[in-house]
Order: sequence, then C-alpha cells, then structure tokens
Amino acid sequence: MLTPSLEDYLEEIYRLNQSGEAVRVTDIAACLKVSLPSVTRALQKLNENEYILYRRYKDVVLTDKGKQLGHFLVERNRIIREFLHLIGSKCDVAAEAEAMEHYLSLPTLSSIINFVKFTQQYPTWLNEFRRFCRQAEIPDQQD
Repeated sequence: MLTPSLEDYLEEIYRLNQSGEAVRVTDIAACLKVSLPSVTRALQKLNENEYILYRRYKDVVLTDKGKQLGHFLVERNRIIREFLHLIGSKCDVAAEAEAMEHYLSLPTLSSIINFVKFTQQYPTWLNEFRRFCRQAEIPDQQD
C-alpha cells in the first residue's frame, strides 16, 4: 500500500503519461511543486514497488501495475470532485478532493460513486436536493 504522498506522485505520473509525451523528473517536480531530490526519492520507491520503471537521466515509464493504480487514483479524484460539486460544497474543490481522497475507505468511495451515478440517472432528485439545501442553508461559521 502506498503512502498518500506516493499516491500523489503516481497520480501525477499517470496524468503526465496520458499526454503522450515522455515523463521526466523535472515535469513531475514542476507539477507537484516539489524539489528534484524529493521526486527522485519517490520514484525510487515507486520503482521498488514495480509501479514504474525508473533509471537516472531516463524517462519515467509506468508499468501495467502502475497504469492500473494510476487510472484508479485519477478516477477517484475526479469522482470526489464531482461529488463535491453535486452536493454544492462552497470549498476549494481541488484542495478538498486532495484532502479527502487518501482517507476515504473503499466502501465510502463506492457509496460516493453510487451517489454520483444516481444523480446522473435521476436529475430531478438532484434538483430537489439543491432546492432543499438552498432553503436549509446554514450560515458560514466565523471563528
């Protein structure tokens, strides 16, 4: 099992790989806003766990195992963002999804996926939920 930090690296490698261009250490560092040595340490760990093929001064290559988990991580993030939009959360959706994604259990994630699919299949239900939320809106909490 990967740490949240290593999941972030693998997720970003997967996204970069989807562009069709070579994935380099500098690309990962720029996307995640981390140092090159931090990227190198993470890549070494991902390589040890057979998610990527990594050799110094070479492009980073996803293994089949890395592609499979990378796809799951990107989809998990997308679903959580969509869920936050659907429930009308007035948060920084990207930051909130990032905070949530590493700590949700698979059963909870499955329930969120079902909720998102349900709202797509029954949009009138979603409209009723949004109307309810507007009427029951709780004022923002001030410190």
